[in-house]
Amino acid sequence: MIRRNLMPLGLIAALLVLAADQLSKWWVVNRLDLPELRQIVLLPVLNLTMVQNRGVTFGLLNGLGAWGHYILAVIALAVVVALGFWLRRAETRLVAVAIGAIAGGAIGNVIDRLRFGWVVDFIHAHIDTRWGDFSWYVFNLADAAIVCGVAALILDTQLSRRRQRQDRVPT
Repeated sequence: MIRRNLMPLGLIAALLVLAADQLSKWWVVNRLDLPELRQIVLLPVLNLTMVQNRGVTFGLLNGLGAWGHYILAVIALAVVVALGFWLRRAETRLVAVAIGAIAGGAIGNVIDRLRFGWVVDFIHAHIDTRWGDFSWYVFNLADAAIVCGVAALILDTQLSRRRQRQDRVPT
């Protein structure tokens, strides 16, 4: 079996995610000038809400102190390096693009941490029902790319397991 080099595909995905993330954050911070916790309603289920996230996912670890954003940036960069090694061994386009999306999102959030000391979050999905109001944490495009990348990796794992089972079944 000839193994294709899918690293360029993953790098392109990472650069696209990084560019979209940084452009959207620049727009929110510099052009929209959205003060923290003020909301702009886009749709009944979607607002723009500026949040300075000093932690990681869902604001976890936001109490690390003055050096916290540097510690989190170093951890994220270590993950990106590990993803680079994984990308070199990627065997499917889906895996290459997923790894690229995760890496691009992680780098986008690292840039924020080093630049501002916090991550720019601004997308707020929610739904109000007669049974109660449901609100997701405020996030950004980098976070969305990371979640979609992880979901794609899980999907690829399931698909490859299915293919392996089909290959073992005698015909």
